[in-house]
Amino acid sequence: MQYPLISEYVAAIRDAKENLDKLAYLEPVLDNHGEPCRSNGDFAVVFKMKDPKTGRNYALKCFTDEQEGRGEAYRQITEELASVDSTYITAVKYLEQELSVNDEAFPVLLMDWVDGETMETYIADHYADSHAMAMLCYRFCEMAAWLRAQSFAHGDIKPDNIMVRPDSTLTLVDYDGMYVATMKGKKSPTIGTKDFAHPLRTVDDFDETIDDFALAVIALSLKAISLDPSLYTTYGTSDRLLFAASDFLDLSKSKVLAALQSLLADEELKTLLSMFLMASAKKSLSMCSFSLFGLKVPHCEQPKEEEVLGTEVTEEDIKNGIRDERGVTYSKDGERLLKALGRALSGHYMIKEGTKVICNEAFSNCRSLTSINIPDCVTSIGNSAFYECI
Repeated sequence: MQYPLISEYVAAIRDAKENLDKLAYLEPVLDNHGEPCRSNGDFAVVFKMKDPKTGRNYALKCFTDEQEGRGEAYRQITEELASVDSTYITAVKYLEQELSVNDEAFPVLLMDWVDGETMETYIADHYADSHAMAMLCYRFCEMAAWLRAQSFAHGDIKPDNIMVRPDSTLTLVDYDGMYVATMKGKKSPTIGTKDFAHPLRTVDDFDETIDDFALAVIALSLKAISLDPSLYTTYGTSDRLLFAASDFLDLSKSKVLAALQSLLADEELKTLLSMFLMASAKKSLSMCSFSLFGLKVPHCEQPKEEEVLGTEVTEEDIKNGIRDERGVTYSKDGERLLKALGRALSGHYMIKEGTKVICNEAFSNCRSLTSINIPDCVTSIGNSAFYECI
């Protein structure tokens, strides 16, 4: 089958109501030039679509080349992910002969739209911020531990396939190379991106361990950059982190690995380095405990007491249910007291006028809150201020 050019897809999406079949209720989201919002990849183009009735946004992936068995693979992937309840994964639906282009019908993949930016872009913008990188490494390692506890694998883990949402949570995208249990014994449609894939990986390597090497490479790289941002400017490029495929062929000659020796005083880096070396030797982490991905939550320096509005929260305040100073108070016991106070919060909360600082973990784990009003006077929001505010 000869697939359309990107320009032909754009023309078809402009008139989506006429050219889509089951998804004819969707309409394209337009950019500032009145053109359908899209992002182009190597083998596909993704359009941002909207359901005008619900206001919900979707990603519509249109393919530009043939991949044998794509339809059956996505049927199996859809069934596997339907029961997965996690922000790390988004729902997908493959539709055959859905989009008409030049009077011929082509398949599309419908996914939930993920707001945010790719981890590749996020790193390029924040690599010099040690705390931001430490938090990114922490969240990535949380995702890595979760992913390796699943019966499926992504197949092409790299920063460009990971979205960083506005709330800093991570979501995997692009499931073309995904493995699920029902594919056991089949060959992989990809061997991953070379700067993140094991050098000996082949299409015969297709099981739940195929992400292990990439996970170890990225975790180690993020931790190293958080400790020494100059590593990124020295060894990083626009499409990879620190390591290149050539490093993996002979680690004894890797300048990146040699540069990491100066960071070995950090216990977490040593742990991640050991996992990387294990994955390099065995092509997987099957001999490791995935709890080794469990890093401590990074902490940033608290603001000075005189820089923060509000009065000290006391145990008596908590007993009396006081809430006015929630999120603006800091004391030596601030984190413990604020968390205890937070359990009582529910519904909508308004931070009072005059507040300048929202402290670290101020609203952490306030799961009963539905919304928060932040006045314009707030100038600083602390680390994990809204962590787990689901």
